[in-house]
Amino acid sequence: MDTLVLFNNTTKKTLVNKRPGESKFGDNIQLLPAISNIYEQLKNLDVTYVIFGIPEAVGVFANYGKQGTSRAWDATLKILLNIQSNEFTQANKVLVLGYLNFEKELKKLEGLNQSKKKDILKARKMVTKMDKQVTFLVEEIVKANKIPIVIGGGHNNAYGNLKGTSLAINKPINVVNFDAHADFRKKEGRHSGNGFSYANNEGFLKNYFIFGLHENYTSEDNFMTLNKNTSIEYNTFEAIAIRKELKFKTEMERGLNHVSETAFGIEIDCDAIQDIPSSAMTPSGFSVNKARQFVHYFGKHPNATYLHICEAAPTPETETQVGKLITYFITDFIRAHES
Repeated sequence: MDTLVLFNNTTKKTLVNKRPGESKFGDNIQLLPAISNIYEQLKNLDVTYVIFGIPEAVGVFANYGKQGTSRAWDATLKILLNIQSNEFTQANKVLVLGYLNFEKELKKLEGLNQSKKKDILKARKMVTKMDKQVTFLVEEIVKANKIPIVIGGGHNNAYGNLKGTSLAINKPINVVNFDAHADFRKKEGRHSGNGFSYANNEGFLKNYFIFGLHENYTSEDNFMTLNKNTSIEYNTFEAIAIRKELKFKTEMERGLNHVSETAFGIEIDCDAIQDIPSSAMTPSGFSVNKARQFVHYFGKHPNATYLHICEAAPTPETETQVGKLITYFITDFIRAHES
């Protein structure tokens, strides 16, 4: 893979802050020694979770969104590697693989204008090419019987997660998506708003549950599409948190029933979390603790096959906040899955 940059000891040493009497998460993770034969190497390693980043903002740009999602990976590493290594964090079961390098694509974005349709089309073509890299890497990880933990990037990368997993297990995969948006828009060229519709149309996605749709930001046309598809179920944020017509825990149970009979992915879009810097930051959304409960609840099921955290868009001032948030999700998932 020409786009994969392996995480190595040299980089790790620059990021892990040593303190006397403490063992850090980064001290106890595993690394891949070579970039060739990823599947064979992973298959023979005694790890369960493979973490990698997709530091890109092309899919968000192609969906007329706010950029910044390319910075979430670095923000996460700085925090994750420096949490404590103990019986709760289980760093020895984790391999930090590295990241997919889309710097060329990000450089091209600098010369594009979101107000020009031709530039949007160029970005969407780039996303299609990037999809292939994400798909291949996820397929290799899942084939090796490991669990990918993917740090985005935009929600366009859900497509590669779904396709890669589906190809690895040789059947469609289910997914639960904690999101303010359905990302089930028309096939109009690839972007962050249609990863699930593309995957569904191409036979990689079967049952789909969207948790916490925002009623103000879901079109009538989109609701009609969701309602017509018998493999899709959803609820809205307003029905749960504002009108109190539905209960959070009961809806998690409904979501789990819809997706958990076979392998399923967990998608966490930071747009759904109140006041978190993201591509579509919201002043009204689920709390961080509710999101963590969600990750724990679904992560403890044995059929949970991958975790994808996306759309976080930290600034230099908020990178610690975002890094801590994503690190909590990663460790909550691992704790739950190991319980």
